Amino acid sequence: MKYVGIDLGTTNSAICSFDGESIRLHKSPEQYDVTPSAIFIDRRGNKYVGSRAYNNASRNPDSAATLFKRLMGTSTPVKMPAVDLTLTPEECSAEVLRTLFGYLPEEIRADGNTGTVITVPAAFNQMQKDSTMSAADMAGLGRVALMQEPVAAVMSIMRQRKNDGVFIVYDIGGGTLDVAIAESISGRVNLLSHGGIAMCGGRDFDRILFDNVVKPWLLENFDLPVDLASDPKYRSLRTIATWAAERAKIALSQNDEAVISLAESELGARDLAGEEVYLDIPIDRNQYDGLIASKLDESIQATRESLEKAGLSPHDVERLVFVGGPAQYKNLRDKVAFELGIASSTEANPMTAVAEGAAVFAESIDWDSQSRGRKSSRGALSAGGALDLSFNYIARTPEPRAKIVARLLRAHTGVELQIDSLDTGWSSGRVALKDGASIELSLTKPGDNVFKVFVFDSNGAPVDLREDKIVIARTAVSVDAIPASHTVSVEVRDKVGGRLLLDYLVREGEQLPKKGKKTFKAGESLKAGSAGSLKFKLWEGEISDSINDNRFIGMFEIKGTDFDDGVITAGAELICEFEVLDSGNIRLEVSVPSISGSFQSGHNYYSSQEGKIDYTSQAKNIKEQSAITLGRLEEMASELDDSRLEQAREKLQKASGIKPGETDPETAKQAMDNVQDAKRLLALSRKENLKEIRQLDLDKSVDFFEKNVRQHAGVTEITSFDNLVKTAQRAIPNPSGDFESHLDDLRGRSFMILWRQDWFVIDRFKWLAQGTHLFADLREHAQLVAVGAEALKANDIDKLRTAVAHLDSIRIGSAGEADMMAGANIVRS
Repeated sequence: MKYVGIDLGTTNSAICSFDGESIRLHKSPEQYDVTPSAIFIDRRGNKYVGSRAYNNASRNPDSAATLFKRLMGTSTPVKMPAVDLTLTPEECSAEVLRTLFGYLPEEIRADGNTGTVITVPAAFNQMQKDSTMSAADMAGLGRVALMQEPVAAVMSIMRQRKNDGVFIVYDIGGGTLDVAIAESISGRVNLLSHGGIAMCGGRDFDRILFDNVVKPWLLENFDLPVDLASDPKYRSLRTIATWAAERAKIALSQNDEAVISLAESELGARDLAGEEVYLDIPIDRNQYDGLIASKLDESIQATRESLEKAGLSPHDVERLVFVGGPAQYKNLRDKVAFELGIASSTEANPMTAVAEGAAVFAESIDWDSQSRGRKSSRGALSAGGALDLSFNYIARTPEPRAKIVARLLRAHTGVELQIDSLDTGWSSGRVALKDGASIELSLTKPGDNVFKVFVFDSNGAPVDLREDKIVIARTAVSVDAIPASHTVSVEVRDKVGGRLLLDYLVREGEQLPKKGKKTFKAGESLKAGSAGSLKFKLWEGEISDSINDNRFIGMFEIKGTDFDDGVITAGAELICEFEVLDSGNIRLEVSVPSISGSFQSGHNYYSSQEGKIDYTSQAKNIKEQSAITLGRLEEMASELDDSRLEQAREKLQKASGIKPGETDPETAKQAMDNVQDAKRLLALSRKENLKEIRQLDLDKSVDFFEKNVRQHAGVTEITSFDNLVKTAQRAIPNPSGDFESHLDDLRGRSFMILWRQDWFVIDRFKWLAQGTHLFADLREHAQLVAVGAEALKANDIDKLRTAVAHLDSIRIGSAGEADMMAGANIVRS
C-alpha cells in the first residue's frame, strides 16, 4: 500500500509519498519542491495552477485566485471578474489538490488502496476542516484523512532525529503560525501542547510591507487617491506592487538590502494626472525587521503560551525547530530563538517538512475504519491447536527490536517454541514453551517484518497451528499523544428557559482521539414535518459568560423535516454520541428513543454553503461587535487596573477601524480575529477580578430595569425583581455560579416584561430583519422575515412574536446586554 501526504498551504503546497520505508517528494513540472496555491485563467479559457498561475496573478488579479485557504469554511466567494467566474474556496482548493495528485506516478494514483493525509492548521475549526474534506472529494482523491499541521511537522522531524528530549516546532507558513511542543522518548513522540495564530504568516508580512512602505511611497511620488488600498481602479497596481514587495522580502533572506522595483512597462498603470507609475524603493533588513516586529512578538507570545500549557519553561526545551517559508529568514529565526532563550535548529526542510510528515502519518492510519483512526500498536495471535496457545506483542514500534510473549492456559512438559524471520532467515532456535515465555525479535528493515511461529511437542514433532504468521511494523516514528488544540462545547440550558451553559465535548489539551456519550433533553416539542428544529450549537473556547464571546463553529440540527412520524416532546431524551478524531474533526450521532430516530453529523451537521460567513459582508457585524465589546471594556476599566484590558483595547481599536463597506475578506477576517482575541482577554480579566465584575454586571442590570422596564412591570413583578437583586448582591462573594444564575434570572424577567409590549416585539423584529450579519443561514432568515412582515402588515402580533422568537433562536451574533432570546433549545440532563 502507498501513502500520500499533502501540505495544502496558503501560498505554497507540496506532496510526498511513503512506501513504509522511504519518502519521495514529487516535484512540479518545473522541478520545484513546492507548488504555489494559485489559479489563473487566461482570456481563451485555459486554466493554469501553480507557478505559471502565480506569476500571471500578480499582473492580472482579476483573472486569478490566490490565498483562498484563508477563506475555507466560509461562504466568501472567490471572484475572477475578468473571466466572469466565481468559485468557492473549496473549488479552488480542489484545483490545487487535483494538480498535486497529478504529480504522483500512475501506479499510486490508480491504486484504490492509496491513503492520503491532507494537513490543516491546528487553528482550523470544524467548518474549515469539513470544507477541506469537500475539496478532497471534489478533486477525486479517494481515501482521505486530515491531520493537524504541527503533528505532521513533528513526524517529519522525528523521522530524521532519534535523540530524546523536548523540542518546539515553530511552523510559520504563508497564512498561519502553528506551534507544537513535543517530547521524544526512544522514537515515540508525545505532543505536550500546541497553539498558534490563525492570521500570522508570510502573507501578513507582505501586507505590512505594502501598507507601510509601498503605499506611502506611491502616494508621495504620484498623484494617487488616498484610498489607494481599496480603490477598485487600482486593484491591479496593488496586487503587482505587493508581489514586488514579496520578491524583495525573499531577497532579504540572502542579502542585507533589496529594492522593491518595477518598471513602468511592468506595472502598466497611470496616476490621476496620467503619469506612468513605477516602483523603486530601497529597503534593508533593519527596516523590514522593525515592520514585522509586532507580528513576531505575537508569535513569540503564542509560543510562550504553548509552553505554559505544557507546564514547561524554556530551560526544559532542547531546541527550537523552524518550519515554513518565512522561517528561511535568518533574522526571524534569531529573534524568536533569542527572545525564547532556546537554541534554534534548521534540521528539517522548512518547505516540505509538513508534507513529508503527513505521508509518514498516513502509514499509521487504519484506512479500513470509517473514522480513519490509528492502527493499534498492540498485536495478538491466536495460534489455537491442541495447546490453546496465543501470543501478545507490540505490532508497531520505531525500535529495532520487539518482544513476543506466549500465553498458555495450562503447562505442557517438553513442548518447545521457535520463531523464524521470513525476511532474513534468522531463527530464535528452540526454547521451552511455558506461559509468559518471551522471545526478542530483531526488526531488520523499516516497514513490515514477517515472522513464522513453530511449536514442537515433547517428541520433537511439529504441532499444527491455526495461525502461525506474525507481522511487526518498524515505523519511522510513532506519535502517542495528540492533544486537542481547542475546547469544543455544546450550548445547553441548565433547565427549560434557564441560563445558557457550555457542556464540554473535549477540553483543550485532552488526548485525541476521544469518544463519549452525553444525554440531553429537548427544550421544546418538535413535530415531524414541521419547520422547527432542535439546535446543538457548537462553540470553540471556554468563556462561560457570555457564551457568545466564544467562536461559533457550527450547528447540528434535528429538523422536523428529518423524520416522518411522531413528535419529539419537550423533555424527551436526546442521546448524543460523539467522537473527536486525531485531526480535531467532530462526529456526532444523536438518538431519540421516543421516536426511534437516529441523526448523524454527515447529514445534519450545519456546514452547508448557506451556513457559512461571507467575509465580504461582515464589516457591519465587526463594527457592532467592536462597539459592544469596547463598551464592556470601558465599564471594566473604570473599576479595574488590568494590563489585559489595554491589550484588548488595542485589538478593538484596530478592528473598529474597518471601513463600513469593506469587502476585502482578509481585512475583515483579521478584524474579526482581533475582536475574538479582545473577548478572550476580557474573559481572563473577569476571571481574575470576579467580585468587581459581578458588581458591575448587577448594577448594570438594575440600571436597565429602572430606565426601561419598571414602568411596564406589575407591582408583584417589581417586588420580586427587587428581592432577587438583594439575593444576587449577597451571592457576589460566593465562588459558585449562584450569582450568574440570579443575574440571568434578573435579565430574563426584564426581557419577558418587555416581551409583552407590542412595540418591543415590533422594534425587535425590525432590528432582526435588518441584521443579516447576525445570522449564519441567510435563506432561513429571509423566510422568517417574510413571515414576520406578513404578520406585521396584518397586525397579527402573536404571529409576529412567533417569527421573532424563531429568528432569535437561529441568531448567532450577539446583541449585547439585552441578548436573552438567542440560544439552544436543548437542556442538560
